[in-house]
Amino acid sequence: MKRSKWKEIALYGLAALASKWEFAGCYPLIPVMFAAIYMEEVNRTLLVIFSVFGMALFAPVQAMAKYTMAVLVAAAAIRLMEWANKGCRAYAGALAAGASVLAMTLAGELLMVRNRATIWMGLLESALVFGLVVAISPPLHWFLEDGAPFLRRRRDAGRVEPEHGERLQTYARSFDGLSKLFSGMETFKSSFEPEEVGRMQQEIAGKICVSCDQCAICWQEEASPMYELFGRLFHSIEKKGMAEEAVHRELSGCCPYSESIMEEAVGVFEKAKLNLAWYNRLLENRGVIAEQLDAMAYIMEDCAMEYRDISVQESRLVAAVKYRLKERGAVAKETRLYQRKNGKYSLKAAVRSKWGNSIQVKELAKAVSQGLRRDMAPGRYARALLGREEAVLTFEEDTLYHALHGVARLTKDHAQTSGDNFSFLELEGGECVLALSDGMGSGLGACKESEMVIELIEKFLETGFQKETAIRMMNSAMVIQGDEGSFSTVDLASMDLYTGRCEFYKIGAAPAFIKRGKQVECISSASLPAGIFHHLDIEKSVRQLEDGDFVILATDGVLDYLPSPDPEGTMADVIRELETNNPGQMANQILEQVLLYTSGKAPDDMTVLVAGIWEK
Repeated sequence: MKRSKWKEIALYGLAALASKWEFAGCYPLIPVMFAAIYMEEVNRTLLVIFSVFGMALFAPVQAMAKYTMAVLVAAAAIRLMEWANKGCRAYAGALAAGASVLAMTLAGELLMVRNRATIWMGLLESALVFGLVVAISPPLHWFLEDGAPFLRRRRDAGRVEPEHGERLQTYARSFDGLSKLFSGMETFKSSFEPEEVGRMQQEIAGKICVSCDQCAICWQEEASPMYELFGRLFHSIEKKGMAEEAVHRELSGCCPYSESIMEEAVGVFEKAKLNLAWYNRLLENRGVIAEQLDAMAYIMEDCAMEYRDISVQESRLVAAVKYRLKERGAVAKETRLYQRKNGKYSLKAAVRSKWGNSIQVKELAKAVSQGLRRDMAPGRYARALLGREEAVLTFEEDTLYHALHGVARLTKDHAQTSGDNFSFLELEGGECVLALSDGMGSGLGACKESEMVIELIEKFLETGFQKETAIRMMNSAMVIQGDEGSFSTVDLASMDLYTGRCEFYKIGAAPAFIKRGKQVECISSASLPAGIFHHLDIEKSVRQLEDGDFVILATDGVLDYLPSPDPEGTMADVIRELETNNPGQMANQILEQVLLYTSGKAPDDMTVLVAGIWEK
């Protein structure tokens, strides 16, 4: 027989034995055990039979009649609430049990008016029944959970998870080793090594000098000046692209084939220079690959530690969640509780509506919050309604802040397309990211550059890469692309909606601003745009945001044309005077004020991105 069936039989026995406990002529455990077990939706017919059988064995006839009617009335009331509300919560079932006991007490005692004290005892008994039903309903639900197999499954999961994490750690170490291997290869060369100069010299001698009668005299005698002349010849060609006049004269005095030698030397040197450029490009690509391998190692290591399954350690919380969901008419299976690196909880469960009705997922989030004793919210991609079909739902610990954003844009005069692009991302883990990119120049070409930058950053961040890694990966992609003049600025502001911590990443971007009431702070940078060099210097600034703060990002087209020796100060004055709390209106008002300085003209693409943060 299954363990769950044995547990149900044990509960039927408790319902029968509840009739043995008597206090001042009352038997409050009879309705308490009956109502609590009845709401667990066991075999209700057997429950009624065992309860009545227990009363027949242990309780007097008068008490049996009273409590039999009380449990039947409570059962009818609970069943009616389940039909009407598609579920019955513990306090509602407790109220039904307590009210039925009080009703039976009044029916049996009040009409006869034999003893006023009995009425007060009935009131106290009904209150006791109500409190005990509310108190013991959760433990009964936990008891009915298939305890040992539940923990065994979770322990198995606990063994698998470390193996999975350890495997990812092994992969991460492998990729890290490959990254170091590529990084440890030869470095860039700006000039030729002596061995390479010797090979060029041998190549020229093999083509011209080998057929000359004086070859043995020029190259075999130690006192021959040819070695020194060839060295000076290559040095002058490397420096000026041609032989210096003094070298030309000396070589002409020593060799009748000096003109041919100089022409051949220029050709050999240009070929060697081209090979050197390709060699450096190969090394640069190796560096890019090393950086990408290092990023892969980091993301694998990060994924191995991103979530920690705590379903076993917090099995009581998991059971409490399932109990709260059951109260709202939802059945949860395969419920797993995770803890992120920042200590926040995430719950994942396969849930369906027991009665086939539609249940708002927001209501289920309230049940999960009650079970975990933390504010929880539906995941980013959670559906709004739950029906009879089973669906996998995710609930994340709710953030302390929420953010809204607005944008205002202007295209350069006489241009069809703006070269600026932006994004507003809400990531898992309570992060909100503002991204703004300005492609070099204007028009369609600049738009494609900045669009590629934003799309790459979005994909990397949504995949789980850290901001620095995402920026470096994006820069590597632009460097490998190798288009001349394909440069773009990158301006990121990442807000942690749990703590209010904001990180700014600037790659050749215009200054950012933080508005707090009448106070405005400017955050500037002097770094170069992305796509120029393989190695990218990322400047990071961290600020603590508060309730009602605004973060303003703008492209250089907004600030560069302010007729002021201090454009950052002028922009700060403009922002300081704004009174609106609407991010969209604030962005529009900033752009309108800037246009007043430029006489209504847009000499360059202009984009203003504003985000406000408020406590929930």
